[in-house]
Amino acid sequence: MTTTNTDTTRHAGREAWVDWMRVAACLMVFVVHSTEPFYLGGEGALVLTPSDAVWAAVFDTAVRSCVPLFIIASSYLLFPLRYTAAEFVRRRAARLLAPFLIWTAVYALVWGDPATNFRDLLFNFNYASGHLWFVYMLVGIYAIMPMLSPWAERVGRRELEAYMAICLLTTTFPLLRDWLAGGEVHVIYGTSGLPRQAVFPLWGECSWNAYGVFYYLSGFMGYVLLGLYVRRFLGVWSWRRTLAVALPLYAAGFAVTFGGFLRRVLATAGGVFPVGGAVDKAVWWETTWTNDTIGVALMAVAWILLLRKCSSTGRVYHSLLVPVANASYGMYLAHLLVLVPVSSALRAWLGTGADGTLGLWTTPVEITLAAITAFVIVAVAAVALRRIPRLGRYIIG
Repeated sequence: MTTTNTDTTRHAGREAWVDWMRVAACLMVFVVHSTEPFYLGGEGALVLTPSDAVWAAVFDTAVRSCVPLFIIASSYLLFPLRYTAAEFVRRRAARLLAPFLIWTAVYALVWGDPATNFRDLLFNFNYASGHLWFVYMLVGIYAIMPMLSPWAERVGRRELEAYMAICLLTTTFPLLRDWLAGGEVHVIYGTSGLPRQAVFPLWGECSWNAYGVFYYLSGFMGYVLLGLYVRRFLGVWSWRRTLAVALPLYAAGFAVTFGGFLRRVLATAGGVFPVGGAVDKAVWWETTWTNDTIGVALMAVAWILLLRKCSSTGRVYHSLLVPVANASYGMYLAHLLVLVPVSSALRAWLGTGADGTLGLWTTPVEITLAAITAFVIVAVAAVALRRIPRLGRYIIG
């Protein structure tokens, strides 16, 4: 099947717009984690004021598509495979696993009890560095790419669109489960102490079977298919067409995601702030923020359409953007080591909530400053580390 994608953003063997997207997605991750202190705290969940609830909803919602963008970028660049499965595994393992193991060890030594952390790593990531869940998911995606590649090479446009439509349908299921459960659902605590919502069973799911009819076409596979679709079938769009499609999609996704979080916080508060409780409150508040929900998916599509228009390959691109894009994986792995102390220092300096130094504007200023400051520090460090001969790529990726 001949591709209809005649995008002109390829430069010197690179896809310029993908570099822009990787850097943008990386910055979005910093914003997401800079927002967390304004609804996570106390026993687990804590929002100090109504304005903090609004600001947290605004900032986190705006950038919630960061993880899907990373998956779409990987799919766009790698899928279907252009070399053997063995070569794919070798290349990905060198780039993905070595930095992950190094930074996992760093977090295990720095946060919490090292002996307990290393013992727990036999079964899962270090919960003190929760962002590392991403790598496990990505390894799973990479593991099935060789199996799906023959299909991806010959799939037609309409067939792919049909599968993508099913994946999009599944993004409504978390909201459907929430509605059918009547609101805040039962939360199960595992040995880690972290909660997991007990899902309302749908279409074949039950206590003895978690694999319902839509199980294998849900989750991040939709974003893998989206990356494939963009590469093979999405041609060059004008700015007018791009904005006409992207802006309504983003607005709709933002409304669902923002409104869902804020409604749940206000329902918990009942007009009384501060509001909080065990961390399962935050799990419920985040229902519309999860990566497999309709709002996040719509905003991801909008971001892709907009970022494909980023075709600049001038001095800024070569001198700044490409080095940061190349180091983005390592930045993701390492960033909490810098972001946490930066965010804490800003809160100590400016205060919290409406009582802070800047009143109503204290929270958005802290989120913005924390994200940008930490991003710059981590970017400089990661780019420098990556340039260490022989060792750099094993540290940063």
